[in-house]
Parts: sequence; C-alpha cells; structure tokens
Amino acid sequence: MKNLCWLRRDLRLHDHSALSKALSLGETTLVFIFDSYILEKLKDKSDKRLTFIIDSLKEIEETLQKKGSSIIIRYGDPAEIIPNLAKDLQVKNVFCNRDYEPYAKDRDSKVGKKLTSLGINFELFKDSVFYEKHEVLTNQGGIYKVFTPYKNKWLETFENSGKMIPEFDCHLKNLRQFSNDKNILEFDWYKELGFKDSPSLLPGGTKAALKRLKNFSPKMVDYDEARNFPAKSGTSDLSTYIRHGNVSVRDLLREGFSQNSQGAKVWISEIIWRDFYQMILDTFPHIVEGSFKRDYDQIKFPGSQVEFQAWCEGQTGFPIVDAAMRCLNETGMMHNRLRMVVASFLCKTLLVDWRKGEAYFAEKLLDFDLAANNGGWQWSSSSGCDAQPYFRIFNPYSQSEKFDSKGEFIRKWVPELAHLNAKEIHKPDPLLSSNYPRPIVSYELNRKRCLDLYSVVKAAPQEL
Repeated sequence: MKNLCWLRRDLRLHDHSALSKALSLGETTLVFIFDSYILEKLKDKSDKRLTFIIDSLKEIEETLQKKGSSIIIRYGDPAEIIPNLAKDLQVKNVFCNRDYEPYAKDRDSKVGKKLTSLGINFELFKDSVFYEKHEVLTNQGGIYKVFTPYKNKWLETFENSGKMIPEFDCHLKNLRQFSNDKNILEFDWYKELGFKDSPSLLPGGTKAALKRLKNFSPKMVDYDEARNFPAKSGTSDLSTYIRHGNVSVRDLLREGFSQNSQGAKVWISEIIWRDFYQMILDTFPHIVEGSFKRDYDQIKFPGSQVEFQAWCEGQTGFPIVDAAMRCLNETGMMHNRLRMVVASFLCKTLLVDWRKGEAYFAEKLLDFDLAANNGGWQWSSSSGCDAQPYFRIFNPYSQSEKFDSKGEFIRKWVPELAHLNAKEIHKPDPLLSSNYPRPIVSYELNRKRCLDLYSVVKAAPQEL
C-alpha cells in the first residue's frame, strides 16, 4: 500500500505518529511544503526561522538518501499541492500530524475534502501535544480555563494511564526508493523562495535537539530556580526545536519523569502549559483576534507609536527591558522571565496595546508558536483565560535587581552601561551614562495610569 506522509511542524524521523502509521502500512513517500500563505507574510527575507527549517530538512534528506529515498519539497498552496501529488503518486493514504491553529485547521479541512473526492484516505494524528482537548476535561465534561486545575487533571490522567508514554517506531525500510532532482541538499531553495540564508545561533535538526536535551538533563534538578536568571545557563534552550518538532513532546516527558526533583516537576509543568495553550487555541479561536476575556477589548491603550518603536529597538531607558529586546532583535531568542518583563512593560508601563507586542514577537522569535505567544501576551496583559490580575504590574527595576543582580545580562546587551557597578546599572544616573537614553516614561506615574486604564474591566468576573 502506497502512502504519503506530510511533514509540517514535526521535522524528525523518530517517535513520529503519522510517519509511524504510514511506514507500518507499506511504501511511504515524505513531503514538505513551503506554504506560500505563511511565507508571504514574512517581512524579513533573511528570516532565521527559514534557515532553521531548511537545516532541519537537510538533516532529514541526508538520512533518507542513505536509504535510497528523498523528501519531496514543494512551494505553494498545500490545498492544491497535496491532492495533486497524492494523485500523481497513486497513494491510498495521506497522513500528517494535527495542527491546532485556525489557519492550519481550515487548510487541512480543504485538503481532506479534495482527497476524499479522489478516493484517497486522509488521516491526522495527535503528536505535538501529549493530551488533546477532549482528553483532559472537568468532572462535568467541560474545558478547563484555569491552568492549575488543568495541570492537576492532566497529571491525574497520566497516573491513571499507568504513566504510559508511547513511542512511535519509524522503521525506515519502507521508504519509497527514488531520486529527487530538487532535493534540499542540491537545489537552491533560498533562491526559489526569494529568501536569503541567515544562520541562527541554533543549528536546526534532531541531532542538535537531542544533544541539548542530553546536556540539559543533569541541570534539570535546579531548573525551578535557575530558569529565572537570564545570565545563567539554567534553561534547556529547546523551545525552537520543540516548535519545529525536531524533538517530540514524548522525548521531553520521558526525560522529565525519569527524574525526581522539584526542578523536574517544574519542567514537566512547563510542558503541560504547552498542552494547555494549544487546547485553549483549539477551543477558543477568537483569541487570535482579541482577548479571551472579551471585556478587555474595551481598553483603549494610549501608548504612542514612538514609545512602541523605542521598545522594539531596545531604547526605552530601562536597562533590563532594552537588554532583552536587543537580544531578541539580534538572536531571535528571549529568556522566558524576560518575556514576562518586557510584555508587562509594554502594555502596563508604556500603555501600548499588547497585540502590537504579540505581533512583534511573532515576527522575531525563532520559537514563535501562535498558542504559546498569544497565551503569554494575554497572561501579561491580564486579558487571557488564566492571566495575572490586572493590578499586577512588573516593576522593571526590581525585576532587574532580583534576576540580574550583578548586571551581567545587561552588560552583554547594553554595552554603554558596562562601566557601571552592580547597583548603578539597574537604574543608571544620566550623568554616568550620557550615551544611554533616559527613561521614556515614569514607571511610578504610568503604573497609576495603568490602574485607571484597567478600571473599566477590573470588576469583570473571572471566567472559570
């Protein structure tokens, strides 16, 4: 039986639900499509994410060629390409893993209808999450809208399953044997797509992902504390690999559950957060355009474009914020603690609409994931399903003093402050740092303005 396995955000050849199923049934061809709808929205034609994806595909191609096979690469509309390719290859099945974003669901629906009309089976599998929305429900059969009870039920469900973490075998002997004149190793796909090769700090591929997981494993014991300090190597730096599926969610959970420490428990909790946000996006797609708590859409943010631009460029006069934004702009990466700091700063100190920050992150982050990015910004702006209270406003000075006490991270990314001591660097005196911008707003004054701004919704009931 001939099968087509369509890779998307799952760029690996191991522990892969859809690929495992396809290979178990017979001869299998792999395909990846550079989706024109997605690529045309990218403003930067040197987007590091494209390089990361191409590097990941090259690693896959190298493995396939050793088996006499290759991955088919196409550019365009998947709703047209997949049915036509399936017909040309005379396959009986098209398999892929589920994607919970609204665009992806609509795209897959179109693909499925066309394949069905051709008499070709189309099947999607759970893979990028451990539990889908229908698997972790309240006792009344509803969807959780608050994380902690969701996490507790997730863990209870896992316990009741016998702590089973399946592994999907992918025996590559059933790969279709053929040569491919447009294979990713020889054909210039950058030129074809109109982009430039722009290497990132992170090499794409499964080998790099598994190496990072292995190196992080002994550090996991301290993860609960170390993850808060951006100058330390206390996190896994796996988020980009997770986003592109170089490593499976099951790989992560096996490592987490193999240890018994508070750090491991927090690591597992972070993985459950991913499931939670994917479930929320899958269930409540309106969050892509507005607040989960619709009352929060009433807020009219008065922050200016000038202030937003200063935030984007890391020129606000608040050292920890500027360091984080400059790091993002140069590397495409940002420490999770700093994501919370700069998000709170944008919407609750600069009083700029959080959606503008969400869009900027979507443009810059190597690990951009719609569900996680939207969830994080709605948490920071208090507009999300389980967000921080509207009156919780991060103080950028105290955050800096607490989590970068020696100013190491700031010195790296704001070199004009490198000469200041550990006390001065968090709130620099203009006389000691004449080449660094003064604060563009007063934190104390704008904190009061923020509380007034949110007064229109502060009495709104919390959704449970």
